[in-house]
Amino acid sequence: MEPLKRLPLRITALTTAVAVLVPALLVLLVPRRLASGLDRLLPEAALLQSFPARPGSAPPPLWQQRLGPQQAAELWRRQRRLWWQFWGPHGDAGAYLVFAAPPSTPLPADALRVDDLLVVAPSPLARQLLQQQLRLRRRPSRGLNQRCSEALMQREAVHWTGTALAQMLGPLSPLALSLQQGCLLLSSEGSALLWQGEAEASRDSLQPAPARLAIPAALPRSGATLLELRGRRLELLLRGLLSTALLRNALAERYGLGPEQLRRLQGAPFVLQLQPQAAGTWRAGLSLLVRLPGERQLWERWLADLSRALEQQGLAPSQPGGGVTLWGREDGTSVGGWRWLKPDQLLLFLGPSPGSTANLDGSAGSADWQLSLSPAALQAAQLLPPGLPLVVQRSQALLLQGRAAAGSTALSGRLELR
Repeated sequence: MEPLKRLPLRITALTTAVAVLVPALLVLLVPRRLASGLDRLLPEAALLQSFPARPGSAPPPLWQQRLGPQQAAELWRRQRRLWWQFWGPHGDAGAYLVFAAPPSTPLPADALRVDDLLVVAPSPLARQLLQQQLRLRRRPSRGLNQRCSEALMQREAVHWTGTALAQMLGPLSPLALSLQQGCLLLSSEGSALLWQGEAEASRDSLQPAPARLAIPAALPRSGATLLELRGRRLELLLRGLLSTALLRNALAERYGLGPEQLRRLQGAPFVLQLQPQAAGTWRAGLSLLVRLPGERQLWERWLADLSRALEQQGLAPSQPGGGVTLWGREDGTSVGGWRWLKPDQLLLFLGPSPGSTANLDGSAGSADWQLSLSPAALQAAQLLPPGLPLVVQRSQALLLQGRAAAGSTALSGRLELR
């Protein structure tokens, strides 16, 4: 009977040993999550992107710039999965190079170790600033940040904040208020770069991930349109325009667009187009086609108020026919006008009267809005924001679409490189 009395004690001891030894063995045998230092770097980055490591090829230019040819070649040969680059809040400081390296790897110049990663700064000052920021106690990544950090550790992806968006878009950044923080998963198809992801208006939002938006098919290219933005709600444009009191007051006082008209316009479907001009004063003409809600008389009264405001600014009206109202300077240069296309569809334009008009019945599929543009043609016309990445500036076509969902936006798109 004595062995039986000691049996529970032996079972308890064995259970305790297993509970202690198995986790310890797993720690030794199973490697830690790759690049866990990214969790600490992500809050300090305005823009962070992952790239596949291809040690059989030459080191990328950033590696050679930060490490020098010899050290870059040596460390590049050891890479197996991914490496990263990121920009801090001051984009003009240059990009940081980030890669996984064992603890025995000597620190390159201007480098610091962040958990299992080596971070090579663009300058000693940038290294010092990052080191100071990393000493601050940050709460763990949550929401979109957490999802994007995991994606950046596993595949090609890019994460941005409002700081990077403002640097890239410049004066157009107020039009992207709903995309202040985002993450895209990247892939390729032939000569096209594809993406799917999400964005939010606030950096601290904890919204769940929206359902994925299918990647659009390539659109037929046309030299007649440099840019087209179509959407289900004009609020997409008005949100940025109305974000400052100065613009709100100007729209109300100078152009008669008061709170009631703006409220009605927010839910109106629209198409915005930028079309090249081969000759004349204008390099391009801008047009906005909108389906106006409510009675037409309301908008006719607004156009009458707008006409009086334009006359006070020294412009003169003319009606060349076809229902077109043109406004021009004393020298005869047309500066814009409008035309009714249907009882509820008004075309407003800056520059010459458009020869062709958009179609509001066009569909963006399951997306709420769709932006298509020809970056190379816009760059040639000096109409592209200078802060956009070089690969975007040189591309032939870009298609981006979004679908709003409970405080976040699902994104997808494609970039045709040639």
